[in-house]
Amino acid sequence: MTENERHLLQRAYEEVKKYQEIVQSDPYRLDYHLMPPVGLLNDPNGLIQFKGVYHVFYQWNPFNTSHGAKFWGHYTSTDMVHWREEPIALAPSEWYEKNGCYSGSAIESEGKLYLFYTGNVKNDDGTRETYQCLAASSDGIHYEKYGPILHLPEGYTAHFRDPKVWKKNNRWYMILGAQTKANRGTAVLFTSIDLFHWEEIGMIAGAGINGLEDFGYMWECPDLFYLNGKDILMVSPQGLDPNGHLYNNLFQSGYFIGEFDYANNKYQSGPFIELDRGFDFYAPQTFMDETGRTILYGWMGMTDEYEQYQPTISYNWVHALTIPRKLEYKKGKVYQKPVEELTKLRKDRIIVNNVKIKDQQVQFDGVEGKTVELVLEALKVNEGKFQISLRNEASLIYDSSKKEISLQRRNVRTGLQESRTCLIESLSKLHIFMDHSSLEIFINDGEEVFTARYFPNPKVETITFQGNAFFSLTKWDLV
Repeated sequence: MTENERHLLQRAYEEVKKYQEIVQSDPYRLDYHLMPPVGLLNDPNGLIQFKGVYHVFYQWNPFNTSHGAKFWGHYTSTDMVHWREEPIALAPSEWYEKNGCYSGSAIESEGKLYLFYTGNVKNDDGTRETYQCLAASSDGIHYEKYGPILHLPEGYTAHFRDPKVWKKNNRWYMILGAQTKANRGTAVLFTSIDLFHWEEIGMIAGAGINGLEDFGYMWECPDLFYLNGKDILMVSPQGLDPNGHLYNNLFQSGYFIGEFDYANNKYQSGPFIELDRGFDFYAPQTFMDETGRTILYGWMGMTDEYEQYQPTISYNWVHALTIPRKLEYKKGKVYQKPVEELTKLRKDRIIVNNVKIKDQQVQFDGVEGKTVELVLEALKVNEGKFQISLRNEASLIYDSSKKEISLQRRNVRTGLQESRTCLIESLSKLHIFMDHSSLEIFINDGEEVFTARYFPNPKVETITFQGNAFFSLTKWDLV
C-alpha cells in the first residue's frame, strides 16, 4: 500500500466516524437497502458471488454529497439480506486514477477475485485521460493493484469507461461504454486469454449499427449477458430526447435483445427497451450467482438538477442501491422480480381477501407503515382509474381506458407533482416494496417496474385505495 493510499483511506474512515451519528439520525435512512455510510453513492460495481459470498461494490465519494474522485465501497452478504460493510476496496491513490476509480466489474479466475475498473484523470488544462485498470484479491477483501491493462484506442474520446468482463469458450471478453470522436455513444468489445493483454474487436452496437440512428452522445455501464436463449445488451445512454412516455429522465437505462455471434464477433439486435419506468434508476449491472440466476442491482438515483435538493443531503449522505432483482426473458421482454431471499424480511402478515371497491377511497386495518411489502393479486379494474396513495406523498394510478399506469410524486425542488407513465395491456398484479424513502413497484410479475425515491412526512404511514376494482391484498412489515 502506498503512502498516498494509506492517507486517503484514513481520511475516508475519519469522515465516516465524524458523521456517523448525524447520518444514522436521518428519518429517511433506509432499512433494507444498501447505502453509503456517509457522502454520495452511485453505480453498483463488481457484482459477484465469490466463494459462496455475495459482493457488492459501489461508487462512493466519502468526502461530499456531490460527485468527485470516487472510491469503491464494499459490502458482503451470504444471503443478499444481511450485509456487512467491508474495508474500502479501491481508493484513487495512483496517477492513473487520481480523479476517481470509476465503475467496473468483477470476475473469479483460479481462486482469485479480479476487479476491472476505469481510472479517471483530469488534467489542469481541462483535458481528460482514461485507463482500464486491474486489481486482484485472494480473500475478496484486500486488493493489489496492477495498474492500467488497457489504454484508450484510436477513434474515441476519453469518455471511455465501465469495463464489464466475462468468459466464453475459454476466452475473456470486455465490453466498454464509449463516445466516438463524432460524439456518438457506442459499446466497444475487447478479448483476452490472460486478463492482462487485450485485443480490440471494435464497436458492436451504437449509431449506424443494427439500423440504429443517433442514440445519445455517450453510452455508460454496458453489460452483455445470456438470458433464456437471448444475448441481452444492457446500456445506459446519455443524451436521449424525451419521446412521449419514453426517455423522461435526464439519462436512461435499457437493453437490446439479440444474438451475439462469438465466431465472428457480431451482435444482431432489435430496438432499445427501457428497463425501469420510474424516476430514480440508472447504471444497472448484472451477475450470475452459483444457482444460475441472473441478478441485477441498479443505482436508485440520478445525476440531475434535483439531486442536491434531496433532504438526506442535510444529513451528509445521498442515494442508495435497488433491491436485488432476478431477471428472466419471456414474452419478448426482460422481466424483473425481487429475489426470493427478500422474503426473510417479512413479519406480521395481514391478508385481506376478495376486496371490492367502487368509486370510494378505502383503508384497511393494519395496512399502513413505512417499511412495507404489498402484494395485490387477482386484480381487476372494472372501469376508469384505480389509485393507490402511499403515505400522502406518492400515488400509483392505473387508467384502464387508456391502458396507462403512472407513478406520481412531489418534486423535491419545486414541490409540484411529477409523473412517469408507461403502457400496459392489462393490470393483474402489483408487488410494492416501500422503505422509509424509496419505492420499487413491480407490475404483472415484473413486466414493468417503477423505481423512485420519495420523502413523505416521517409521521405519515397511511396507504389508501380508490377506484372501481376487485383484488386480494397481502401486506407485511419489513425489517
